[in-house]
Amino acid sequence: MQKMVNTTREVKARRVPTGEVKIIPKHEFVNITQDLGGNYTVTWQGNMLRIDGTDADAIGRKPTTLDFATPSDGQIDEQQVWTALESVYDPEIPINLVSLGLIYAVNIDQAEQQVLIKMTLTAPGCGMGPVLVGDVEYRVGMVPNVAAVKVELVFDPPWSRDMMSEEAQLEAGVFF
Repeated sequence: MQKMVNTTREVKARRVPTGEVKIIPKHEFVNITQDLGGNYTVTWQGNMLRIDGTDADAIGRKPTTLDFATPSDGQIDEQQVWTALESVYDPEIPINLVSLGLIYAVNIDQAEQQVLIKMTLTAPGCGMGPVLVGDVEYRVGMVPNVAAVKVELVFDPPWSRDMMSEEAQLEAGVFF
């Protein structure tokens, strides 16, 4: 699937695989090379970049929307954090990180308005690690009252397909 489109507005993207943030200006031609899990992989000026699904309107697609009610107590709602995490998909297979079993812990520091996340990758050498960390930081940062998101990549215990939900195993074709 390759499709050349013109950006309708300035849009933030992350370089694959480093996760470095790039700004693609308005009226630039990008080539959409992949549309998986609500995010878009594009090429622009010789770079492979990922545009978050919440910014899909910039490339003429329907954006992913995360609509959270702001808690009246000023606190971070843990369920909203998990909902945001469920909206982040592995870039190579369209299954969310929670269902894949990649999220090991979520800790919320209400006083600092900070979310601390321990997560892993399907393989320690996965080149998309920085991009996934950026996806998690971006989406969880959309939760009301979150001032900071810190993600720690851990590899103990090592990830295995047994950590996937049954639905994810069925979707990936590894349930037996």
